Amino acid sequence: MQAIKIATVADVEEIEKVPFAQRLTVSNTYDMLKNGAAINPDATALSFMFSGETYESPMQVTYRDFWGQINRTANLFHHLGVGPTDVISYLLPNAPHTHYVLWGGEAAGIINPINPMLEAATIADICKAANTKVLVALGEVPGSDIWQKAEAVRKEVPSITAVVRVFGPSDEANGIYGFDEVIGKYNAESLDSGRVIDPQDIASLFHTGGTTGTPKLAPHTHYNEVVMAAMMTLNGIMTTKDTLLCGLPLFHVNGVMVTGGAPFSIGAHVVLLSPQGYRDPGVLKNFFKIVDFYKAAFFSCVPTVLSVLLDVPTEGADISSLQFALCGAAPLSVELIQRFEAHTKMKVLEGYGLTEGTTASCCNPAHGEQRIGSIGIRLPYQEMKIMIPDSNGAREAKVDEIGAVCIKGPNVFAGYLDESKNKDIWMKEGWFNTGDLGRQDADGYFWLTGRQKDLIIRGGHNIDPAAIEEPLYRLDGVQVAAAVGRPDAHAGEVPVAFVQLQTGSRLTREDIVQHLQKEIGERAAIPKEVYIVDEIPLTPIGKIFKPTLRHEAVRLAYLDELNKLDNLFDSLDIQVKEDKVHGTKATIIVKLAKDVTEDQAWKAVNDALARYTVRYAIQVE
Repeated sequence: MQAIKIATVADVEEIEKVPFAQRLTVSNTYDMLKNGAAINPDATALSFMFSGETYESPMQVTYRDFWGQINRTANLFHHLGVGPTDVISYLLPNAPHTHYVLWGGEAAGIINPINPMLEAATIADICKAANTKVLVALGEVPGSDIWQKAEAVRKEVPSITAVVRVFGPSDEANGIYGFDEVIGKYNAESLDSGRVIDPQDIASLFHTGGTTGTPKLAPHTHYNEVVMAAMMTLNGIMTTKDTLLCGLPLFHVNGVMVTGGAPFSIGAHVVLLSPQGYRDPGVLKNFFKIVDFYKAAFFSCVPTVLSVLLDVPTEGADISSLQFALCGAAPLSVELIQRFEAHTKMKVLEGYGLTEGTTASCCNPAHGEQRIGSIGIRLPYQEMKIMIPDSNGAREAKVDEIGAVCIKGPNVFAGYLDESKNKDIWMKEGWFNTGDLGRQDADGYFWLTGRQKDLIIRGGHNIDPAAIEEPLYRLDGVQVAAAVGRPDAHAGEVPVAFVQLQTGSRLTREDIVQHLQKEIGERAAIPKEVYIVDEIPLTPIGKIFKPTLRHEAVRLAYLDELNKLDNLFDSLDIQVKEDKVHGTKATIIVKLAKDVTEDQAWKAVNDALARYTVRYAIQVE
């Protein structure tokens, strides 16, 4: 599939003159990977470093061996009784084995990647919702508690009939199969099952956030995933000759598709940045040396990674091969992008996508104008509009009118596994309401302005506020509680909780924090701060009005930063309100100290708030 250099929406429309079906040569991930491996079987598919300090001595896998291991893994699962509708769940760090399990699992049945950092009870709930038949987990490795979690999960999930242990021995009498011990005996050439994979067969189930209630699982068909890989390669950000760095986790759809399925479909080279990915301090410390060593052209990340890399020197490393960084999952500040591009002399492409769209929907064009702060133009064949509900269901928004961001296309899923989660997710037939608010400018660039849904996104990790609120309501003395995202210079936003106590309650902030640390099943969801307030705002019908709390969280975050500026202001006040263009805007009202100029005040405020994304203005009294 020949990539076309996209600079404008007109280029996207030119590509779309060819029906999408004519561009696809395959319709399932098994054949997609087979074709990618056949381009050059002796080329390196994967390089894997065991830590960021050992990047110069990687384990490497050719496409011939990669393809063979996928077949062997699929045949192992077939031997364990997995059929096209059976689910394999995995708890694995980033490693070549993870890709064998992922793609071999899709060839045999349905794969269900799970975040191994979740607590065992939450993992068990996901496995129950998926009706897991086979669980794959990392064995007993120093510094990891994954195997202990797997043992606990197996006891709680009766549908699990076998466990595959990666880096560990077999115990077949107890239904445990050591992957590395047994994999060599399976056929590496083809599928023993003889399965013919239909494009509409379910390939994967991805957990989309929330650690309470029935887990929300998004099914992707084989066609969804093949289409997504094709849309990304058509967008022109990667070619067969490129090396891509993978630091995002392989339980997340971005890591799986952007630095997995898409490059493998065209025979490119993927470097796995250690089992921990970007969470490995050695990876970030040595990042630019790693770029130099592998001559990497591209990496995908979240804003927190760019923020850390700003402080990593590039001196002594040749990073001229680096063309793009694709950044999404949370808004980027204009200042952060400008500083990073100045630091690295490369382009940051801010994009947007979600699990329900199989990863990506739009991106700033690699070969066109980059509008910093926007999420770019739509990918080829991804229909994307701003819609506003009306008496006929929905209407298309006018230019720069804020409404719901909606997507439609062959990459968009058909609905959540649990039918009860599908209420009101379609704006109109075929159009998925992402829950994000945004606008589209006259040139087709999209700009996010807020969220309809309450989801909190911390460094790219989705957090359901219910995961915080439900434990709060179980604490005696809490009357009303609400969790929202507070802007954060490093993580984009972090969860915070507002709590209104019952009359006479003696609960303290420390009591509440200790309770949440014990009760919340995901470490990232533990609030960064708890605010005890006299009254939580309610709507006229008694529902919590979260926009007011989100505005207050912005006010408190900015106030914290600006209070660090000594001797500049005689007085400081911040007002945060809804804004018709930006969604939310803060007005910083100051009275300057003696001998402080407005230019000095502007520079100090801009430096303090440079890495925040909520727009602001300064008003001098």
